Amino acid sequence: MIFTNAQSDRLLHSKSGVILRNVALAMHIPNLRSPREPVGGLVYFGRMLDKIRLRTEDKLPADYLPNLGIGFDERCLRFLHVTYEDLVARVKAGGTDEELLAWCFEHGRKPTEEEVMVWNAFMAKRGWRDEASARLQERLPDYGLAGREDIATFFDVIDADEGRL
Repeated sequence: MIFTNAQSDRLLHSKSGVILRNVALAMHIPNLRSPREPVGGLVYFGRMLDKIRLRTEDKLPADYLPNLGIGFDERCLRFLHVTYEDLVARVKAGGTDEELLAWCFEHGRKPTEEEVMVWNAFMAKRGWRDEASARLQERLPDYGLAGREDIATFFDVIDADEGRL
């Protein structure tokens, strides 16, 4: 199914029910960093902050909206023991990425150096030779990435979909 939003972006639902951007419209989104870029040594966290900020400014593409606070966002929030709603409120109050991460450590938990290392490796490799591998392969055509042998992880999918790979 294809839906049209106010920004004239076309949306479609994958077989898994996740809302995706039309492949022809996939592009770089200003101020939305790669999930690989760490904040305080932690991958993905900065991307989640970017999505919250862009949403607050009404600059996040509509197809990202249904997935806010779930998926990798939710996994990151569980890792830090904070809620999406609380983090959104804190982001809206302002602060640097590092200040927001410190707030998470104060109001949730601060993982050890080893836990951060395991988190980073787990997230960076998600979809590569793990229980999510089949799902990753099923979703590649939804993003127009079928046959791309350089796409091995969900981070790769995100970066390719947003024009970084």
